[in-house]
Amino acid sequence: MAPNKTTELRFDSWNPTVLPVVENISKVIIGKDDVIRLVFVALLASGHCLIEDVPGVGKTMMVRALAKSLGCDFKRIQFTPDLLPSDVTGVSIYNQKTQEFEFRSGPIFGQVVLADEINRTSPKTQSALLEALEERNVTADGQTYPLPTPFMVLATENPIEFEGTFPLPEAQLDRFLLKFSMGYPSLTDELNILDRQRVRHPIEDITAVVTPEDVLDWRQATSEVFVDPAVKRYLVEIVQNTRHHHQVYLGASPRASIALFKASQALAFLSGRSYVVPDDIRYLAPYVLAHRVLLSADARLSGTNVMEFVDSIVERVAVPVLQGAARS
Repeated sequence: MAPNKTTELRFDSWNPTVLPVVENISKVIIGKDDVIRLVFVALLASGHCLIEDVPGVGKTMMVRALAKSLGCDFKRIQFTPDLLPSDVTGVSIYNQKTQEFEFRSGPIFGQVVLADEINRTSPKTQSALLEALEERNVTADGQTYPLPTPFMVLATENPIEFEGTFPLPEAQLDRFLLKFSMGYPSLTDELNILDRQRVRHPIEDITAVVTPEDVLDWRQATSEVFVDPAVKRYLVEIVQNTRHHHQVYLGASPRASIALFKASQALAFLSGRSYVVPDDIRYLAPYVLAHRVLLSADARLSGTNVMEFVDSIVERVAVPVLQGAARS
């Protein structure tokens, strides 16, 4: 899921305000605290997730459990090669009674949206998501419709099957705050999964423990997390180093800096802190930057792993030494 050096950085504590939701999701997704943490980071940073993994590891259950726990409206889009943009955004239908066209919203008008197997649809349909992911709006027939709040898309793709798929372009990948994998469960966790699903799936028993308004309050609190100027400089130096390396064809953009900044604030909030520390950035950098960096042809042919490359960039940048001023 990420380079070894980065995943050694653990954050064992949870902010008590989000703990009921974490405990709820953990009833369905067993032994995946790191994955739950990353999903929460994206949620609090008003971002979206791209989950790349093989079928059957719990990607869909993760999204369903999150939506049910938050009391949010859940929508699912099953992407197929014949899916049209209007199947995602919605379509205008003529009402004979009123003699006017009425807009019927598509499944993108949800608060938590599962974009399942997003790489199985055509580039034309993929592009229908760009405005929604970035601007939280949908434009149809010249009219712009705001999406509900909170709004979050969790997209999945299968990294094994390539026949009948359309790789996501860089512009699409750049709209996702984080990209990560679920990974297989350990032997003990898989035994627990069998025990819990012996009679019925635990997803049927979980209910909302917070409201969508609570999520908006968390996002506001996240935006107020303090980031020391030295930590900001450390963050930007990491991103800048991805642009000036002989193994890189396309480095991370300023949007990546903003994404890493907001994600680090979210991780600090989840850890119960009112300030960001360098370890927050070190932990998140591979998940935020790897899918935004395009290695050169020579680097790819030599077998360089992009997440390991980002990890090496992080290791080369000097970590700032913070005094008491880091905690405002």
